[in-house]
Amino acid sequence: MADLLWDDVSSFFDPDLMGSLPDVRVPNTSAEDWQAVLDLVAERGWKCQYSEGETVLPVPRAEAVLSRPADAECPDLRIWPAADVLAIFRFHADDEVDFDVDLRELQGQDRLDVFCGFLREIGRRLGKPVLMDPEGDDGHPVLGFDVEADRVVLLADPQVR
Repeated sequence: MADLLWDDVSSFFDPDLMGSLPDVRVPNTSAEDWQAVLDLVAERGWKCQYSEGETVLPVPRAEAVLSRPADAECPDLRIWPAADVLAIFRFHADDEVDFDVDLRELQGQDRLDVFCGFLREIGRRLGKPVLMDPEGDDGHPVLGFDVEADRVVLLADPQVR
């Protein structure tokens, strides 16, 4: 059974309402949590690409990325949990795993199921909630992985279209 039904949550995937790149985050993390995400990517065999600026490099250990100089360019890790579904992780700080998704890639029940599965995998691995906020509106999650429920749940009322 699907965590969420498209007809119930489609407004949360409307780029005009949410911004096309909502913020997805796991608060209260550590370098070990970041490493657990990197390990998960490798274990699942998800296609990924790590880069620093324009330079593509092998995926390093999380500790190495998070200990780079403060003035260094922020690296990113692009992960494709499914074809045409991209999540871009940015290594801003060790205390929050954060990434962007493009809502234009997450239209319809099939893509919603892929997205919810991705959030579930990360949340289960870390044992922490994974929250999605409207673009630029941190602190007001609309949905997320609930650890106790072991599924993705609504955290706000869907807007009426």
